[in-house]
Amino acid sequence: MSVPIKYNVRNVFVRWRATVATVMGIALVVAVYVLVQSMAAGLEKSSRNTGDPRNIMIVRKGSTAESSSQVTREQYPLIRYLPQIARNEKGHPLVSADVVVLINLPRQGGEGEANVLLRGISSVGMHLRPQVTLVSNRWFTPGTREVVVASRLATRFANFDVGGRFRTAGQELTVVGWMDGHNSAFDSEIWMDADEARAIFDRENYSSVLARVNSPGDGEALIKRIEADKRLPLLADYEVKYYANQTMTAMPIKILGNFLATAMSIGAIFAAMNTMYASVGARTREIGTLRVLGYPGRAILVSFLIEGAFLAVLGGAIGCALALPLHGYSTGTMSFESFSETVFQFRITPRLLAQGLVFSVIVGVMGSLLPALRASRLPMIAALKAV
Repeated sequence: MSVPIKYNVRNVFVRWRATVATVMGIALVVAVYVLVQSMAAGLEKSSRNTGDPRNIMIVRKGSTAESSSQVTREQYPLIRYLPQIARNEKGHPLVSADVVVLINLPRQGGEGEANVLLRGISSVGMHLRPQVTLVSNRWFTPGTREVVVASRLATRFANFDVGGRFRTAGQELTVVGWMDGHNSAFDSEIWMDADEARAIFDRENYSSVLARVNSPGDGEALIKRIEADKRLPLLADYEVKYYANQTMTAMPIKILGNFLATAMSIGAIFAAMNTMYASVGARTREIGTLRVLGYPGRAILVSFLIEGAFLAVLGGAIGCALALPLHGYSTGTMSFESFSETVFQFRITPRLLAQGLVFSVIVGVMGSLLPALRASRLPMIAALKAV
């Protein structure tokens, strides 16, 4: 015979002061857990959302990012005219060599400095990245020291307004437009002309090559061709896959989130345990009455565990509600691949919310287990004396 669940629900609201303290403790734990994990999810989404499935990214073997890669000027022509590469209506190969460099710039409001990724790109390279669109003013003109910056990056660094100027490598560059990478890695970049970038930053070689293929079969053939060519110690992969693998930055945040959640959950478990112990002490008469009515110890054990789980679910739901307003909020952190500023959005998914609720139930059950055991093992005689 089991104890009616409505008995536990009524007790939660009758002892509302202790209930509120426990519920809010669990709510804060769940909110922190969901928010930190949503940061990692946002970083992963930014990487997975980058690239075109028709493009092949080519970098130096062993490089961890484009900024640490080199494709020599002698290697570029060998790649450019490979038969697997698609051509435009004029018969020109759809391939672009980019120059990627890190520059250090001041943040908005004088809040220190940070590295920013500047990409030297050609007109073909812009065509190969259709997900990037111009949202303000115009694109740069080659040879005029002009750049276009990502609109989300512009809100985080000084002098990035349209018409603004900043100095790097002894040159003054002018911002002539803003672009939108549509929640991709390109939201963390500055773009300018590739040849001009090579000249300004004294780069003899390119950082990477992006090539368009006509079909998946051509893509696989191009990848195998580059891997087999001894003159090309390069690594080729689909652009979307290359960026999807650039998720190292999310891992430390996940670890931090799990550490914080574990540390805070210990406190929440003790808070729940304290509440449930107090509840057991205050309800000795009720427990004795239940035993007299014929409810076995295991039924009382389950009843108190259900009550703890109910408290935890309330706290978990409130914690998820506290975290939800930050969904889509834009922020930034340092990329562990390129060591540059990476802009991303908090991404609170249904899966994360479900994980938060499950996490809260685990905390509630663990905090209720010992008090529930005490209640179930309360001697019948002691309970009857308290009636």
